[in-house]
Amino acid sequence: MVSYKEIGLVNTKEMFAKAVKGGYAVPAFNFNNMEQLQAIVQAAAEQKSPVILQVSKGARNYANATLLRYMAEGAVEYAKELGWEHPQICLHLDHGDSFELCKSCVDMGFSSVMIDGSALPYDENVALTKKVVEYAHQFDVTVEAELGVLAGVEDEVCAAESHYTRPEEVIDFTSKTGCDSLAISIGTSHGAYKFTPEQCTRDPKTGRLVPPPLAFDILHEIEEKLPGFPIVLHGSSSVPQEYVDIINEHGGKLPDAVGIPEEQLREASKSAVCKINIDSDSRLAMTAAVRRVFDEKPGEFDPRKYLGPARDEMKKLYEHKIVEVLGSNGKAL
Repeated sequence: MVSYKEIGLVNTKEMFAKAVKGGYAVPAFNFNNMEQLQAIVQAAAEQKSPVILQVSKGARNYANATLLRYMAEGAVEYAKELGWEHPQICLHLDHGDSFELCKSCVDMGFSSVMIDGSALPYDENVALTKKVVEYAHQFDVTVEAELGVLAGVEDEVCAAESHYTRPEEVIDFTSKTGCDSLAISIGTSHGAYKFTPEQCTRDPKTGRLVPPPLAFDILHEIEEKLPGFPIVLHGSSSVPQEYVDIINEHGGKLPDAVGIPEEQLREASKSAVCKINIDSDSRLAMTAAVRRVFDEKPGEFDPRKYLGPARDEMKKLYEHKIVEVLGSNGKAL
């Protein structure tokens, strides 16, 4: 058993309480390799932003659970080296699909876990979530749950269509399960293709897709029923057109990739939404930088020469999200 407190991590309880009160959202950035982790820590340390390091089941398997535990400890020490005296870093399991996986993460030093039973019948989702909560809370580990289904693909998570969260269920669900935060479905989705062309309109000047608006009416109804309760948005990458263009210009193929407009995420950040998940944008930034190097310097084979620029591009992206979208800069002094 490894306690996250020994590693120097924090859970989400205090950071979410401050975010709800302060009208901003904590960034939850997924990472799959060292360069992503470096970029996240650099951006959070420089901007003094609380940050959630997110790891999916697939990413954990890719990294190795033991190695990941030491990467998290290294992230905390690296943040201190960068001048962040008291880092507010959480290590979070994204989309845990079983009690056994969540238990393993708690036992290996995660400070927060998500149990995603959203595809199950309601009563089964309640029972599974409650079981995870009862185990995790013994060790002061916070638990995120989900009601409603997001469309799209992210690692093992795949759904053809979304189902909005039913506001009438949220009080019963949170009271029965004891979860610490709730991921809801209001129109965000996983991946770089968040909407089909049929769901969008096209800008007559540019020809680019314009996505439909998020269902803020559902969010506000949930806020009324659960005042002050931490709400989470998954699938909230904006799919920056600049990265899509760079990828396509340098041999990639991402036609009609479209994400969530940042102005809508800014609006959500000022509500009870206190955690916003961003994964695809980082992947796009990294891929764009790597493709550009490979295209412009086809003889390059030193990984540092293409992963270094990728790391720099991701750091720039993370800082933009922290400062310009979520408003979490300066909140973890």
